[in-house]
Amino acid sequence: MTLRIRDLNKHYGETPVFANVTLDVAPGEFVAIVGESGVGKSTLLNCMAGLDHWDNGTVQIEGVDIGVLNEDARALLRREKVGFVFQAFHVLPHLDVFQNVALPLLLLGQPDDARVQAMLEAVGLGSLGHRLPQQLSGGQLQRVAIARALVHKPRLLLADEPTGNLDPTTAALVMNALVQQCRAQHASLVLVTHSVLATELADRVLHLSANGLGLL
Repeated sequence: MTLRIRDLNKHYGETPVFANVTLDVAPGEFVAIVGESGVGKSTLLNCMAGLDHWDNGTVQIEGVDIGVLNEDARALLRREKVGFVFQAFHVLPHLDVFQNVALPLLLLGQPDDARVQAMLEAVGLGSLGHRLPQQLSGGQLQRVAIARALVHKPRLLLADEPTGNLDPTTAALVMNALVQQCRAQHASLVLVTHSVLATELADRVLHLSANGLGLL
């Protein structure tokens, strides 16, 4: 099992964000999570990655209970086993495309230029490695983010509205690149979205409400 969540609860002060979230994601499975704005979808995704804290419940990645890990251990687990694609890209402006994608491998002490170039080719950016982020379109930047998130072959990829800022045509290209690469690597994908296209591509679509997750 790649990801296992049991009875997860989260509050901000006295305000409940979500409650009783239970979810299993199998290796290679694509799960889309939908719900109203403000219901806590991004917060839940951050909890899955150990980037945010929760009040009760457990989150396990590859059998490791991340709730009992300290911050350094969580960061190491994310570096080795998790990829994250943000809506706002979060590429580093002072690094070129190739260097941005290579960063996860460098942090692991496993530089591999051939692997980086192969990922760029896979997302349709093979000839753009020398460009700086400010020289790219929004769709190209999101494909850089996807390549960077997958270059170290994570077991779990988490994506937060990766097509939210893109026009429909570009969004379709980005979603297809994301899903194709996850399938190729047999990586599990959990994606928060409002996109109809994304839900059509998913193996399961779950709806998040204040009371938990349920089938749409």
